[in-house]
Amino acid sequence: MRGLASVLPYLGPAFVASVAYIDPGNYATNIESGAQFGYTLLWVILAANLAAMLIQSLSAKLGIATGRNLAELCRERFPRPVVWLMWIVAELVAMATDLAEFLGAALGFALLFHFPLLIGGILTGITTFAILALERYGHRPIEAVITSLVGVIAGCYVVETVLERPDWNAIARHALIPEFAGPESVLLATGILGATVMPHVIYLHSALTQHRIVPRTPAEAQRIFRFEVLDVVIAMGIAGLVNAAMLIMAASTFHARGLSDVGTIEEAHRTLQPLLGPLASTAFALSLLASGLSSSTVGTMAGQVVMQGFLHRTIPVWLRRGITMLPALIAIALGLDPTRTLVISQVVLSFGIPFALLPLILFTADRALMGALVNRRPTTLVASILALLIIGLNLWLLWTTFTGSGA
Repeated sequence: MRGLASVLPYLGPAFVASVAYIDPGNYATNIESGAQFGYTLLWVILAANLAAMLIQSLSAKLGIATGRNLAELCRERFPRPVVWLMWIVAELVAMATDLAEFLGAALGFALLFHFPLLIGGILTGITTFAILALERYGHRPIEAVITSLVGVIAGCYVVETVLERPDWNAIARHALIPEFAGPESVLLATGILGATVMPHVIYLHSALTQHRIVPRTPAEAQRIFRFEVLDVVIAMGIAGLVNAAMLIMAASTFHARGLSDVGTIEEAHRTLQPLLGPLASTAFALSLLASGLSSSTVGTMAGQVVMQGFLHRTIPVWLRRGITMLPALIAIALGLDPTRTLVISQVVLSFGIPFALLPLILFTADRALMGALVNRRPTTLVASILALLIIGLNLWLLWTTFTGSGA
């Protein structure tokens, strides 16, 4: 096989993982950043995207080199009490992430079809059950559905970008030149960078590559990894462009008109229609629905990998889906603010980052484990600095969240 046909068998895992980087939690942060500070923080999204590419490529490499996923290796190599602690943290993170993503999809249904939010939640449950049922036919059908949903999200933001006619010269300058606009912009930039790592897809990505194409020689493992890097660059590149498009939309539509206080998903949807017309608000709601459905499906898949890897136990995927959708339905029934709930779920997610990121770097730097795919020293150095930076930023974000200081 030559050309595109030779690459296609290797594409897919990174597209599944990339969904976590354009989930409904990103909508709130990007809209708030663009509405308050225009294009100023665009460079932060670019930097965060490059960091995410490195981390996801390490996760993919771990699965290819060892034939095991990150959770399985943690179970093999760490004392049993540590494994139990890691499993509990990973489950809490997966559930918190799923709560946010489920709520995002429910909100998408509600905004798009003018349903009550609870009806949107029930429709989200039914739709994700249907997507997850495709797992019985192998990984390809579910990857195709999720990749299609990523395409819908990207297409919606192409429409938004055409309608809003942004200032491309300003975009180019702010994408390349780092700058801030006061202490509050530093806090928001920290939020974007801190949300760079999604622990549940670090576990999942290594599981998606571990048995996909099994290498027979070190040379074959290196060849497979090169294709996986291409998969990561394409998928995470699209995710980065979508995140940038969210911020650009908020900057050129809200900030440019002096509407700097637009900070929630519902406000953004409500404000778009009088400014850019019904097509813009429909595209926004459709992209949110596609984001919520795809990321909620991926969250359930990640939960399966975590339980199977750490405990060697598994439960039917429909049962896990049923259990993990309950907190979201309860939050909806209680009338909790969806955007606020998204923010709280991001805080819970922050606790899980060291438990996924540090073992990943430790294992991929181990020559006896990784063989020909062991990290080069500069790679381990950059990844370690990045890990310390992200963990530090998240600790600071947790501090400011609980104390109300820092801004």
